[in-house]
Amino acid sequence: MDTMLDRPDQELILVVDDTPANLDRISGLLLDRYRVKVAGSGEKALHLAAASPQPDLILLDVMMPDMDGYEVCRRLKADPATAAIPVIFLTAMNQEGDEQHGLDLGAQDYLTKPVSAPILLARVRAQLQLKAAADYLRDKSEYLELEVRRRTREIQALHDALIESMAILADTRDNPDGKHLVRIELYMQALAGALARQVPGLRDELSDERIALLAKSAQLHDIGKLAIPDRLLLSPAPLEGEDLALMQSHTRAGRDALDRAERKLGTETSFLTYAKEIAYCHHERWDGSGYPQGLRGEQIPLSARLLALADYYDELTSRHPYRQSLSSDEAETRIGAASGSHFDPQVVLAFLEVALQFAEIARTHADSDEAISQELQRMEDSLAENIELVPPS
Repeated sequence: MDTMLDRPDQELILVVDDTPANLDRISGLLLDRYRVKVAGSGEKALHLAAASPQPDLILLDVMMPDMDGYEVCRRLKADPATAAIPVIFLTAMNQEGDEQHGLDLGAQDYLTKPVSAPILLARVRAQLQLKAAADYLRDKSEYLELEVRRRTREIQALHDALIESMAILADTRDNPDGKHLVRIELYMQALAGALARQVPGLRDELSDERIALLAKSAQLHDIGKLAIPDRLLLSPAPLEGEDLALMQSHTRAGRDALDRAERKLGTETSFLTYAKEIAYCHHERWDGSGYPQGLRGEQIPLSARLLALADYYDELTSRHPYRQSLSSDEAETRIGAASGSHFDPQVVLAFLEVALQFAEIARTHADSDEAISQELQRMEDSLAENIELVPPS
């Protein structure tokens, strides 16, 4: 549809009548003020009404062979492309029921022949003014809708950039050249999609839009590790005591950092809500043996239950400089065995549906030899720097 600025100064009127003398007379009255097209049949009228440029108004006779004016009007109003074009019936049928039928079909006015030129021109002008006002409102509405879409895309791009930059910053503490975040996003998309298919009651909660948001937000799951010292973060040995407690505190640190960011925005945002849930709860376990709160079952947010499985699979199957990774089949076996203890059984069933897809993601986005080498070097550097400084006596 053309915008107001694209339209010519003179409105276009389509005159429909099967009598050539009537077409000539009506056209002659209009041509000084308007552009005019004529149609001698209903079929031609429908064609011209749908063609570009579309008429701004249609003057329509009723009594025509093959297709009468009532049927033409009905079809015009039934087609979204022509429904907004105002129709004035101009006919010799002058019974009250005829006029009512025409108006019921959606016509804006009904004039009976013979009609005086001043009355016809006044009615035409009135309908064109009403259409101009309606077009203005429609154009304004379309403009506002397009503007809302544009701003929404900008905000979404900002969200994505913020998530990615924060996630990359956090991932530099582990392996800045690894593809852990890429894999996590893809695992979450596949896993949440499978769960939505298997559990109809979750289809609203796991709509395509929300799954995409979940997958993006999942990249922030370990943002709290920015608060963990390298000597713990890069340690190949199991942690105990205070060291273990400090490592586990990354869940709270991540949640708190994201919560502060959300408070600065002054409003809750869905992408930060998911990110907070995931950061704080992705180490909780279905049987209540996880941390930091010891949540059990569905007390654990669904977003965190999904991430727990995706992150565990990645930990088992991705390459590490200090231990051998497991095959996808071995990881699948372990996850199946942990159903009902570590993992939500329903999430495990969803995983089994897409296990081959997980394996392909792991293969396609595996860390390179260079990334593993750099991770090993960072571990060695961290161990070398772990020197206890004692003040001189």
